[in-house]
Amino acid sequence: MLQFRLILFLLIACCGLTVAQPLVRVSGIIYNDEKLPLSQVTVIVLGQAQSTVTDEFGIYTIYSKSKTFAIKYSLLGYQPQTLKFSERSGARITQNLSLVGNINELEQVNITNKQNQLSNTTTINIADVASMPLVSGNFETLLKMLPGVSTNNELSAQYSVRGGNFDENLIYINDVEINRPVLIRNGQQEGLSFINSELVSKAKFSAGGFEAKYGDKLSSVLDIRYDKPDSNQTILSTSLLNTSLTAKRIFRRSFLLTGLRYKNNANVLIKQDEKGSYSPNFGDVQVLYQYDFSSKFNLSFLGNLNLGQFKLVPTNRETKFGTLNTTLRLNVDYNGQEIDDYQALGTAVTATYSPKPNLVIKFINSYFNTIERERFDIDGSYVFDEVDNSFPIEDFGPITKNRGVGSYYNYGRNSLNTQIFASEIKVDQNFNNHVFSWGLKFDKSKYDDRLNEYNFTDSAGYILPNNRKDIVLQNVINVENNIDIKNYSAYIQDSYSLSNYAELQLGARATYSSLSKQLLISPRMLLAYRPNSNNKILRFTAGVYKQPPSYRTIRDFTGKLIINQKAQSSYNTSIGYDYAFDAFGTRLKFTSEAYFKYSDRLIPYKIDNLRIKYLANEVSRGYAYGADFSIGGEFVKDLVSYFRMSVMHANEDIIGDSYVQNGEIIYPGYLKRPTDQRLNFSVFFQDRLLNSPTYKVHLNMLYGSRLPIGPSQTPRYLDKFYIPSYKRVDIGFSKDFLDDAALHKPKFLDKNFSSVILFFEVFNMLNIDNTVSYLWLKDVDNVQYAIPNYLTGRQFNLKLIVKLKN
Repeated sequence: MLQFRLILFLLIACCGLTVAQPLVRVSGIIYNDEKLPLSQVTVIVLGQAQSTVTDEFGIYTIYSKSKTFAIKYSLLGYQPQTLKFSERSGARITQNLSLVGNINELEQVNITNKQNQLSNTTTINIADVASMPLVSGNFETLLKMLPGVSTNNELSAQYSVRGGNFDENLIYINDVEINRPVLIRNGQQEGLSFINSELVSKAKFSAGGFEAKYGDKLSSVLDIRYDKPDSNQTILSTSLLNTSLTAKRIFRRSFLLTGLRYKNNANVLIKQDEKGSYSPNFGDVQVLYQYDFSSKFNLSFLGNLNLGQFKLVPTNRETKFGTLNTTLRLNVDYNGQEIDDYQALGTAVTATYSPKPNLVIKFINSYFNTIERERFDIDGSYVFDEVDNSFPIEDFGPITKNRGVGSYYNYGRNSLNTQIFASEIKVDQNFNNHVFSWGLKFDKSKYDDRLNEYNFTDSAGYILPNNRKDIVLQNVINVENNIDIKNYSAYIQDSYSLSNYAELQLGARATYSSLSKQLLISPRMLLAYRPNSNNKILRFTAGVYKQPPSYRTIRDFTGKLIINQKAQSSYNTSIGYDYAFDAFGTRLKFTSEAYFKYSDRLIPYKIDNLRIKYLANEVSRGYAYGADFSIGGEFVKDLVSYFRMSVMHANEDIIGDSYVQNGEIIYPGYLKRPTDQRLNFSVFFQDRLLNSPTYKVHLNMLYGSRLPIGPSQTPRYLDKFYIPSYKRVDIGFSKDFLDDAALHKPKFLDKNFSSVILFFEVFNMLNIDNTVSYLWLKDVDNVQYAIPNYLTGRQFNLKLIVKLKN
């Protein structure tokens, strides 16, 4: 496979050159007849495979391959318009336009358009996925560049939003809620996420204050759309880490999307401190097929088969850490192996019926089955030394003191079979100035769980005492759980135009869980105001968000189920301000939002790498407040860049916790939540070489301040240690052989391909040792040390993306 990829790179790079003309760019703003910007307007170059949609400010940009062409502007509910152009090669045209409402036509896109104006979401630029240097390759990694989102692990698709954990995030694909594996402990075990970025046509993300139509989680929503393509396409993307093949086909009354992916990131994992034989193999196939029986009724099928196995035979580990005054080194020799695998099958069938132009009804049925197994049997013998740090940092001097000699042993044989069935009906209807929506849903989850694991640590150098009855095993879990959970939910919401400049959305959810036996009511409100200037939007949200107990939250450290657990709840409010303006010769967009969340009932937890360990039999109350800021635009012509910053503080108070110190009872009070990352800053900047504009640079920078942590088995109030701040710089260099700015294009490529882009990427360019978790060991004096588990080091990657012509 590696040889095939290298040969493919060389073939593309060695193609001959020939003369070609740059593309014509057309950009502008689309308004309605009241001079308000229209979002989600479809803009198509007729006769070419070029299309786009306008953003929330009505802004669009599109390119034409020829000098004489026609562009069609359409939004259902408005009269389409077609404009003809005849321009010079490489021209840059500004074309603003007003669409007139069609009183005889009001269909689904028009219904959802009003909700798009109201929704408290960020529209994700899909093109960034291909150009951004991402070591994991998962679509969710792109979210880590958004305001309000934090992370400290580049290998994982998991993310934290405004002080919450990953279990509090909702993910939808075409209105189907997506679930993820449960047993994953660290990023190297994590394979391909459900989302295939090559199939995504639209994506929206809300960091809070989302609508009642979305489900019962506390933190965020990612709403993904796989829609009908505008033309037939075949896309091949291959790199030293992963490969994907995507086919999009349009038929007379149907369309088909197919995606195949394979991932093997062993080249990245071998850069870690833990050396050995890594064998991570992950692959999936995904299909979306939709058939239109008539203009009023269609049926779609979404299917996914995701397989993965991670195998590690460790040999040794050397980790250096400490301070300038005290430098420590841990050496470990291993015996044993770890094998983790999972099989995930997901299917969904959606029937969409539109009996009237102003009414859309969806009936959605989905089934997910995930089988997970983890088997590890690893014995590590370690030497823990203090070394002379007067030598250069890469070459420590002689040992000055031995801190400990010992061993630790980890054993596990765990398996989990998860089955989730859901059936849902969703209705959207327009009444004059109202968009009225409601829905009903039933879902049933079944879990068959078998846990058998323990570990053993001996800092005195004796693996096993002679008398086997004296063996003391640690963190012993040996349980078998079988449980069914049923949830019934309903929502209702109304989006209403108060005036030409103000929109109001009121909604509420009702949920009943068979586990908690609670009827939960969650009212939500969003108010949007757009002044006469049209380039500003003010939003205010307030709502109640309640999350019924799930299998993950009711399972405690020992595997025991706390079946009388009640729902978590949060009361959220936020105020946001968006402003579009012209500066530096381009159009920029500034967004900001301040928020406050109070939770009167939370389930506290501890985080060990990716594993969330819930204190299932405890309850806490907490709060989070902060602000998110972002500014972005085409600082360099045709390339979008972003600068984002978030500040946040999240605390919680575990009810009833206390300890005795010097004969006095101490109540810890409010503690920092495990996700209390005070500052996050990210930059995604793109540029072109002045003399060679087909060569581009893609820079990705992340900073996240430190996170509180403690030993996994200690009470929360002892989490007074910190994971250091997360700092990472990734950079990519690309050559777009068929870029519109190219004066010369390879003749062979221009004839057979619509796009050919070659990337050279450097992950962790500064080679920073980021800490993701700790190995907790004691020395001969019974002093406990936190030995850092570092993430990946500097790594180089080649990536090629080609799109075949129809």
